[in-house]
Amino acid sequence: METVMTNLQVRRTNTILYCRRWQETVRFYHEKLGLPISHATDWLVELKLTDSSFISLADENRATIPCSGGAGITLSWQVDDIAEMHDRITAIGASPGPIQTKWHARVFYFRDPEGHRIELWSGV
Repeated sequence: METVMTNLQVRRTNTILYCRRWQETVRFYHEKLGLPISHATDWLVELKLTDSSFISLADENRATIPCSGGAGITLSWQVDDIAEMHDRITAIGASPGPIQTKWHARVFYFRDPEGHRIELWSGV
């Protein structure tokens, strides 16, 4: 089979989550997790994860794609200090699971107001 593209060169990523509880979810990512807003309209908010990675939250009532209810999605983010992040996520009331060791990493999970699973991990 012949490959059409030899290299897909991605310069920027943006994951878009469609939300029923849009305003609450925007507050969670921006105010509780502290992600800065890089762009906002009356139905979509883009938040900065890194210089080239973003997450957008779209109001399901204004979008053409329905909310998944958190099913089948895990946002996986590497962090420097897993124990510190676990304490911070606990402090904002997000009910993180315990820190586990998997795949040569320390990891824990929690959910946003829409039910999307967020995985924070750091190398062992």
